[in-house]
Amino acid sequence: MDCKVIEQILSDALALTEVHATSDGSHYKVVAVGECFEGMSRVKQQQAIYGPLAENIASGELHALTIKTFTPTQWKREKLFNM
Repeated sequence: MDCKVIEQILSDALALTEVHATSDGSHYKVVAVGECFEGMSRVKQQQAIYGPLAENIASGELHALTIKTFTPTQWKREKLFNM
């Protein structure tokens, strides 16, 4: 599955300020940033990402997905300490 398609699906479904999808063959990684994650448990954040991609996951088109979610404030801090 093309990473740009994943980014578009998530952008269309969620109010994200940034979304980045990468792949190293069959394993995909998504980094999603949005105010929509504020106050959500980690599980709810993961479910928010899995929801729009459920059809692609069920079909086997999308496999082995790692998800990292951040609010814009958390993302700013993450970039500062890890980039």
